[in-house]
Amino acid sequence: MKGSPIVDVHAHVTPRRFQEAVLSGRDWHGMTCEDGELDNPKNRWAPERRIEEMDELGVDAQLVSPTDCFYQYDKAPGVTVAIAVECNDEIVEIVRAHPRRFMGLGTLPMQDIGLTVAEMERGMRLGLRGFMIDDHVNGRTYDDPGFEPLWEAAERHHAFLLIHQYGPTTVWHRTPNYFLPNSVGNLVDRTLTFGCLVFGGVMDRHPRLRVCLAHAGGYVPYAVDRMDRGWDAFPKYRGKALDRPSTYLSRFLYDTTAFTDRNLRFLVDAVGVENVILGTDWPAPMAVEDPVRKIRESKVLTDSEREAILRGNVARVLGKAA
Repeated sequence: MKGSPIVDVHAHVTPRRFQEAVLSGRDWHGMTCEDGELDNPKNRWAPERRIEEMDELGVDAQLVSPTDCFYQYDKAPGVTVAIAVECNDEIVEIVRAHPRRFMGLGTLPMQDIGLTVAEMERGMRLGLRGFMIDDHVNGRTYDDPGFEPLWEAAERHHAFLLIHQYGPTTVWHRTPNYFLPNSVGNLVDRTLTFGCLVFGGVMDRHPRLRVCLAHAGGYVPYAVDRMDRGWDAFPKYRGKALDRPSTYLSRFLYDTTAFTDRNLRFLVDAVGVENVILGTDWPAPMAVEDPVRKIRESKVLTDSEREAILRGNVARVLGKAA
């Protein structure tokens, strides 16, 4: 879809109101300067400085979401909803100040489903496109029936849901060493989320859900054939899914945080190019470097695939305003 903007759907922001509080020595809803990844200078940038780097990278717009540390699901619900309201309000302010350069994803107080639905509805009224959520809520996975009102509300409001982990990941419980809880754990958690949404029947009950699995879907593209084999060999473990796990690959979206042409080609072949959208994890140290150029110069993509990943797919998913 030539002429549509190039949108990075996986880009984070550390709210200024948090920074102003903690850098002056105060806490912010119980959070301190140890939170918010303020050791990364880019997390302190004003929107205008972000735009300068976006221009350098060839990114027309970012779909910005709060840095994952602002989930705070383990706090009292009243504290978490206060954090969510402030984060979401600031993202709305950024979008309104720069409507051609930013779109917004909010955060939710996921440990209280009533507060979650209320904040989702408020955020969508204010102009957010959706929300970023963890792979679980204090150990509760998304096959838990208690989350049903969330999926209903997300469908009703056409909310885009970006699934993105916050530590500690599952791998941390086996070993906290060698950065494995992030480099491997992020991908493990995403795969478990796919499995819980599929086998829990969520994707069948809610066919209009728009769920993006960050970090290129984790190990999902690689693991799904073994999931299919399990489906065939052990029918008693099929849960509430109506079909083999691989048939649900096209029900999800996947960002391009795959790092290499080899992985990107595998992702496209496994899930379909129409389900792959540009996402970089900016400004994290693990972000994809020079992401637009990497897609444009990739030797493993066709011209039509490049166009779909950079422009066409996100325009379809987020609408004409994308």
